Amino acid sequence: MAIGKVRTGTYGVIAEFSSPADLTAAAEAARDAGYTEMDAFSPFPIHNLHEAVGMKSTGLSSMSALVLIGGIIGGIGGFFMCWYANVISYPLNIGGKPFNSWPAWIPITFECAILMAAFAAVFGMLALNGLPMPYHPVFNVKRFDQASRDKFFLVIQARDPKFDLDTVWKFLEALHPREVVDVPW
Repeated sequence: MAIGKVRTGTYGVIAEFSSPADLTAAAEAARDAGYTEMDAFSPFPIHNLHEAVGMKSTGLSSMSALVLIGGIIGGIGGFFMCWYANVISYPLNIGGKPFNSWPAWIPITFECAILMAAFAAVFGMLALNGLPMPYHPVFNVKRFDQASRDKFFLVIQARDPKFDLDTVWKFLEALHPREVVDVPW
């Protein structure tokens, strides 16, 4: 599928709606029309809006895989750190015990696994959410400052495979919003 006409420097097209029901209906219509790269903005959570914009709730995600990998790396790193210190770097013969006395290293291994899993969770969440993002192109829209008060917005992004500026503009106008505006970068 070819990418449609996109004006250089355009992030997408945004439509303002006056109620949560209108926003949810518009998001469902956009999803049914085949648009996949869209986002909705609301001053409060709206039930089923995430499904309407095409987000799926799944049990396992890339976040859980990142935390698991971080925990495994932390556990292996903690065990290796203890092994290296006690067997290679500074071996001590204490009461005839072997240098590789791994049961004593379990608490350190566990704590390193938890520490690295926590770091993976925090930094993975930031990376997967695209944060920190001090600036977003929708801030260029004059009325978007009302999104945190009492207005509802739907953005269809230019990176959508089906995006064509004129077609998206007409599609959003057919949903009877209060206003439709181009979103410049």
